[in-house]
Amino acid sequence: MSTLQTTTTLRRGPVPRNSLRTTASIVGWLFIVTYVTAIAAKVAFYPPLFDGDYVTGPGQDTRVLWGAVFEAVLIIANIGTATFLWPVLKRQHESLAMSYVAARIMESVFIAVGVLSVLTVVTLRQTYAAADPGATAGLTVAGDAFVTVQEWTFGLGPNFVVGVGNGVILGYLMYRSRLVPRKLAVLGLVGGPLLILSAAAAMVGVIELDGTWQVLSAVPEFFWELGLGIYLVVKGFKPSPVTAGTDDER
Repeated sequence: MSTLQTTTTLRRGPVPRNSLRTTASIVGWLFIVTYVTAIAAKVAFYPPLFDGDYVTGPGQDTRVLWGAVFEAVLIIANIGTATFLWPVLKRQHESLAMSYVAARIMESVFIAVGVLSVLTVVTLRQTYAAADPGATAGLTVAGDAFVTVQEWTFGLGPNFVVGVGNGVILGYLMYRSRLVPRKLAVLGLVGGPLLILSAAAAMVGVIELDGTWQVLSAVPEFFWELGLGIYLVVKGFKPSPVTAGTDDER
């Protein structure tokens, strides 16, 4: 056996099947957590931010702050999906697997900026709005600016970057590796480019940010990620060349 063959064998050496099953289950649950936290924050907790002038209004601080907490958990779950998948995906394509980790981290950075914007808006309302009625106009502008930042971080992170990472890169790796049914992975390969295009269109003003077209473009990606999470929890990884040499296949 040549040196190159030996190195390849060591790098792609046997991985215990029970370890792969555990990894699949953890990743699946983490994807489900990303759904619960992202949807809860956007749909259940953050709406008061976008109903008029939050800073000088009555506010629903506790509700909004819970949204920030949920998004903080979302960041942890996002990075967890990538780091737990890394040892498996690198057996298919190491560079793309690292690119997926990087994309997931970048998505989390955008989310973190959005969380900071939300916390800033709440702090402005609590600290200045009641204390200085004469500064209402300035506070309104500042509050609107931070709310707009939050909207755009959602448009760029969970839309554009997700289209690249979870859509194109993860969809391709799962399709090539056959770790999940290929029909499921195709949803990522379709949904990823749609998210990228819709986010780009929103950036240049062709469509409305978070509007109907952007929501519709997210449908394939929605079912791809949800389906992936459920499949990994219920079934685990499918036997494939990537899992060759595991205990169950000897």
